[in-house]
Amino acid sequence: MAGSGSPAHLVLPALTLAAGMSGILVRMTRAALLETLSDDYVRTARAKGASPLRVIVRHVLPNAATPLLSVIGLQLGAVLAGSVVTETIFAWPGLGRLVVEAIQARDYPVVQGAVLVIATTTVLANLAADLAQALVDPRLADQEAR
Repeated sequence: MAGSGSPAHLVLPALTLAAGMSGILVRMTRAALLETLSDDYVRTARAKGASPLRVIVRHVLPNAATPLLSVIGLQLGAVLAGSVVTETIFAWPGLGRLVVEAIQARDYPVVQGAVLVIATTTVLANLAADLAQALVDPRLADQEAR
């Protein structure tokens, strides 16, 4: 039988957090891939005889990744906000549950500190997403330098 700290106890909370975010990510992925598949360079790669897998991996995915990185960066902040509810429902100790307990106890310095941690993490996640976009698509870094 699994103990209270086993990985099996992470399945439902992880699915709960992921379910809300996966719909947006899947829809954005589909839209980005369909938009990229209609570009001229994809038709050129196909005309040169590249295999469908090579066209997808080498041409479509890197160019479709740019908008996806933006969405992922924004979703990381939403996951932290969603953890408040998830940790409370599943009785997991964490930052979200700490915020709820601090609000109930009217411990405002703890609430302010937790909100500061969540906000800082959100800003850092968005910064990491922007830096990843610059690595994936160097044209973005050139445009911002001008």
